[in-house]
Amino acid sequence: MAKVLGINLSEVKGVVKTPIEKGFLKVDFGLEGDAHGGSWHRQVSLLGIESVDKIREKAIIELTPGIFAENITTEGIILYELPVGTRLSIGQAVLEVTQIGKECHKGCTVMKTTGDCVMPREGIFTKVVEEGWIKPGDEIRII
Repeated sequence: MAKVLGINLSEVKGVVKTPIEKGFLKVDFGLEGDAHGGSWHRQVSLLGIESVDKIREKAIIELTPGIFAENITTEGIILYELPVGTRLSIGQAVLEVTQIGKECHKGCTVMKTTGDCVMPREGIFTKVVEEGWIKPGDEIRII
């Protein structure tokens, strides 16, 4: 079963996201309270723990949820293989995949300490199509 391992947000851009107990995903914005939210195609970012594990051995820092600037850390689903347009049901919300990966700005903590970052290759971005609450442990279903 695919599930949510963590929900992470940052109130300002340029800092590592921190875990929260639950989050509200808002249509036309993303994760309420997150600095990266807004009316654009990259409202909510997701990264699988399986992707994190690929570079864990290179890290000299602890790779905690949110360090890759992902809003949702997942387990049990290969996110980067989902086609753009795929819809995911998570908790009360529905997300639609809008982008796979992103350009690396090479300034993140992970890149500086490991020489590699999986977010640009394996992270995905979504928009909120149905809002609602999500929390760690919620099942992730492909609709």
